[in-house]
Amino acid sequence: MLLEKQIDKLVSLMKENKTDILVVGPSPDLEYLTGLHPLIDERFKALFILSDGRYFYVSPELCYEETREVLGENVDIFTWSDSEGFLEAFGKINKNYDLNGKTIGVNDGIRAVDLIEMRDILNINFKNGCRIMEKMRIIKSEEEMENLRRAAQIADKAAAQIITHIRPGITEREIKGKLEELLLESGGQELAFETIVASGANSSKPHYNGSGRAIEKKDVIIMDFGCRYNGYCSDISRTVFVGEPTDEQKKIYGIVVEANSKAEACARQGATAEEVDLAARNVIREAGFGQYFFNRTGHGIGVGVHEAPYIMEGNKQVLENGMAFSVEPGIYIPGRFGMRVEDIVLINDGRGEVLNNASKEMIIICS
Repeated sequence: MLLEKQIDKLVSLMKENKTDILVVGPSPDLEYLTGLHPLIDERFKALFILSDGRYFYVSPELCYEETREVLGENVDIFTWSDSEGFLEAFGKINKNYDLNGKTIGVNDGIRAVDLIEMRDILNINFKNGCRIMEKMRIIKSEEEMENLRRAAQIADKAAAQIITHIRPGITEREIKGKLEELLLESGGQELAFETIVASGANSSKPHYNGSGRAIEKKDVIIMDFGCRYNGYCSDISRTVFVGEPTDEQKKIYGIVVEANSKAEACARQGATAEEVDLAARNVIREAGFGQYFFNRTGHGIGVGVHEAPYIMEGNKQVLENGMAFSVEPGIYIPGRFGMRVEDIVLINDGRGEVLNNASKEMIIICS
């Protein structure tokens, strides 16, 4: 369990942030620290870490067996039943660990309604603990970097293979299903997030979540997908064309690819997240399409598909060796079409190592 190896670092970060206890619910944070990947539902479950280095876990009874298997015999696990509710466990917890009067940081795996109920029975002060875990996870080890490389390779393979399956008449849902099948067949252990396949006018919606449209001649298609390998995520986007694109579409695609390339060239140790964002954004602005690039250029990636560092205007965070993040500029013209090209970049030995090698040449699928 990583927590045993890095507890001193975590405790130091908690003290820096004046946090007596950190509560980590089901999330990439919990998986990173413990290896636990529980079902996310309404039942309260969480790891509690104290600033003196002790820790314990709260679990519903029905999750106890798998929780004990992962955490081992030396971790206190306080269970509760559906009939009594999770607050009953805190009587016993308070006798052993005295939570009253403490400042408790919580991560984003804890529901607000549960915090309200906890505060009703305990004299505690809650604060945002997400920044603590961001600092814990932001620098990847050699093993983590290798897992990210492998996940990216699997996504690259799926990106190359899916092209032969796209044709007019097939639905977005069918392309999505095939992509997910290819990711798992090639070594992905599960999906990193819900695959996006956005065609025609749907491609102007960056996080489109439909799937029913049938592919037509002259469509632009954005595909955004990724898998997990040893718990670490890949995330790639490619744009393809069904039939010959218009001159306008060719121009816009060239702008997006240039923005992607300029940002990746800027990514290096010592650059700021904002500088990488502006390297992409300025290409699109100078081409006259700035109003159609309305999201950040990228996000960190690791156990979570979205984590620090966030590659966006205004973020002065200096990039360091071991940081990994997406570079995904796009142009989205409402009601018409959109285009995005996305790779994962790892800061390694002072430079930006681009983990994805899937082609960014204009891919035209003949009708």
